[in-house]
Amino acid sequence: GTPQKYDPTFKGPIYDRGCTDIVCCVLLVLAIVGYVVVGVVAWTHGDPRKVIYPTDSRGQFCGQQGTPNEYRPGARLPQSPGVSGIPHSITFRSPHPTSSCPIQICVSKCPDRYLTYLSAYSTRQPGELEYYRQFCIPEFQNLQKDPISVLKDKDCPAMLIPSTPLARRCFPAIRAKKGVIMVGNKTTYDDGHGRQRNVTELLEGAKKANVVLETRQLAMKIFEDYTVSWYWIIIGLVIAMVASLIFIVLLRFLAGIMVWVMIVMVILVLGYGIFHCYMEYAKLKGEAGSDVSLTDLGFQTDLRVYLHLRQTWLAFMIILCIVEVVIILLLIFLRKRILIAIALIKEASRAVGHIMTSLLFPLCTFFLLCLCIAYWASTAVFLSTSNEAVYKVFNESACPFSGQTCQPETFNVSNVTKLCPDAQCLFAFYGGESVYHRYLIVLQFFNVFMFFWLANFAIALGQVTLAGAFASYYWAFKKPDDMPAFPLFSAFSRALRYHTGSLAFGALILAIVQVIRVTLEYLDHRLKAADNKFAKFLLSCLKCCFWCLEKFIKFLNRNAYIMIAVYGTNFCTSARNAFFLLMRNIIRVAVLDKVTDFLFFLGKLLIVGSVGILAFFFFTHRIKLVQDTAPPLNYYWVPILTVIVGSYLIAHGFFSVYGMCVDTLFLCFLEDLERNDGSAEKPYFMSPDLKKLLKKTNKGQPDA
Repeated sequence: GTPQKYDPTFKGPIYDRGCTDIVCCVLLVLAIVGYVVVGVVAWTHGDPRKVIYPTDSRGQFCGQQGTPNEYRPGARLPQSPGVSGIPHSITFRSPHPTSSCPIQICVSKCPDRYLTYLSAYSTRQPGELEYYRQFCIPEFQNLQKDPISVLKDKDCPAMLIPSTPLARRCFPAIRAKKGVIMVGNKTTYDDGHGRQRNVTELLEGAKKANVVLETRQLAMKIFEDYTVSWYWIIIGLVIAMVASLIFIVLLRFLAGIMVWVMIVMVILVLGYGIFHCYMEYAKLKGEAGSDVSLTDLGFQTDLRVYLHLRQTWLAFMIILCIVEVVIILLLIFLRKRILIAIALIKEASRAVGHIMTSLLFPLCTFFLLCLCIAYWASTAVFLSTSNEAVYKVFNESACPFSGQTCQPETFNVSNVTKLCPDAQCLFAFYGGESVYHRYLIVLQFFNVFMFFWLANFAIALGQVTLAGAFASYYWAFKKPDDMPAFPLFSAFSRALRYHTGSLAFGALILAIVQVIRVTLEYLDHRLKAADNKFAKFLLSCLKCCFWCLEKFIKFLNRNAYIMIAVYGTNFCTSARNAFFLLMRNIIRVAVLDKVTDFLFFLGKLLIVGSVGILAFFFFTHRIKLVQDTAPPLNYYWVPILTVIVGSYLIAHGFFSVYGMCVDTLFLCFLEDLERNDGSAEKPYFMSPDLKKLLKKTNKGQPDA
């Protein structure tokens, strides 16, 4: 690309600018309107209760007011000894032909004993029969009805099994006692048809349910820990926030020391590695078998064999020597660029100090991302529950209508009951045959795509706002006197007023790549069981390529947004100018990137590590001064991990602002070098420290 030329009218971020990428702005508005329409349609047709509440075999919600199930909030399968279920949805299947038509019934509570309907009826004890009736369909009231007819009409289950409630569902209460699988206190049970079955037949079906039950108990203990430690967790997060702020302030004074200490430590570690390899090489001299060459030894699965060869340690020593020499040569030739990177990092700390509100701006971006996530999640739930109840014909004997769709309201007067007297119209699943139901998968795809687009737009808005604010600091000739009164608010208003289209354009490109990656991950998940190695290899290559493409686009977008904030050009022009500017200074880019990456990693490690260690000693009662203050916990790792994760997010939020500041000042610095020469007509805008480092000064002015 062509270097930038001097422009006497350029004094920093351009205020007299026009709207850019209007077409993309219109597309974004139309897409948001369509997204709102999809949400309204989903909210109109969807019913999240299908996810939360169980239903009976007629598709009625358990515990729903105004229905016979109003006082029956739980669901159970009375007929089938084979049960499989997970929270939020439950599917009952029976491997036995006697239960080819399983039924779900809403109950007020789960059964707590073994009992069959035949035994309850034959004993003629009102208590047992009355107890059994609460597990029958609500319409069943005639306790004198012939038991064969009751079981044939599926008014009541053939048997009851001791069950445990979980997510409003009843699952067999399976437990192990001295290695023996039991349900209740028995290892066998009567299936209600005169056959004894082993409780292990229930094990496979209820295994997942028991895992979830244990998970729920674990979740309850974790919740208890949060209730007694939440204020200490908040104190830990406040400490992390203060530590992050102090670290950013200290970077102004200690950035150079940190970088050079890191460089010296790397050189010393490599030097020790060379010394250790030489000592091992010398120690093996004269030992039997140590002089065998690597080629003669060949490949060995036990890698420890190679450590007994002198040639191995010689190779290690040569490699480390080469790396050491390369690093030293790079330091000699790139020392000035490293000093520039350190100076820019110090300058970024000053810029953040003059625009302290920038440290709070990530909260705005976080709020917008939370809105995107909440809208996407709620729309996805409503779309997935938009299906209607589908009823099908179930029967015990041969029937030509078996499996066909039916309507419960008109089923009793239809021809089906005449030809198939034992047929029943029962709830089968949720589905639908309308145009809306056929295109549900398309709407879900659109929901995912819009989530990525809007989330990337929110991130882009945050980046261009911070870039505009920090650019106004760099291009202020007299810092901070020439800065605008409210740089962050000015940059935010310019971004929304003029560059919504450009931000939407960059976010759209990134969203397309991310949707493709999600699709590839889905295909990879579906192909795990396949034996087509070529397809798996091709898919892995595509995943790798699109991962690299996403990283490159994020890098390009970030720098394009900086150019948009400064010059007000459209997205393509800004991306091209930023890319060419960076390519003209590729060495400086590489050095600055690695130096800042190290400092940010060091800062995050220092903050998260120190706060995490402090939390560990506090919650494990190892600090004697506050030993009695720490709350008693079921799992002390719960608040500790929460503090560690929260500290990392807080540190990441602070350093993301700092990183954007460094990148913005760096691009402005490169522009300054190309536009100006330090003369009275073309003075530099860089800080005195950078001028001194470059041995440059504004001609006609004393060197600061």
